[in-house]
Amino acid sequence: MAMANTASENDRIALLHSPIDLLAIVRDVRADPDGAMVTFDGFVRNESHGRRTLHLDYEAYEPMALAKMKEIAALAHQHFAIHRLAIVHRLGRLQIGETSVFIAVSAPHRGAAFDACRFAIDTLKRTVPIWKKEYFEDGAVWADGELPPAPPSSPRTAS
Repeated sequence: MAMANTASENDRIALLHSPIDLLAIVRDVRADPDGAMVTFDGFVRNESHGRRTLHLDYEAYEPMALAKMKEIAALAHQHFAIHRLAIVHRLGRLQIGETSVFIAVSAPHRGAAFDACRFAIDTLKRTVPIWKKEYFEDGAVWADGELPPAPPSSPRTAS
């Protein structure tokens, strides 16, 4: 079966403010022409940088985030022999163990599914305007590398 060069009408791209239904996504992405499905389930862990995590908050510039997620899906279809793809990210407050991002890729063969899934999560983390704030017992911080740097207000001195 020849693969399309653009995103499939059966792809699922979404930002949610409620829990992600992993099984529903798997059912949507899995199809008879496929022989493999690869999933990535990114969920909230209970520690970060040696500190106990209480919970996370995710924020996004939603219109741009959805557009970038659709671009990732289109690129995945162009570069990998895949059939269907889902990229779903949760926004708002998430507790320990809750899924923040879920990606599922179906394809006739496992290699393409693995490669496309890795491409999707890596590209999402680098390019999609979604930011994570981590809450600890002693305060909160925006996660490193996920918020554009602010312009310096004054020269910094080495310490």
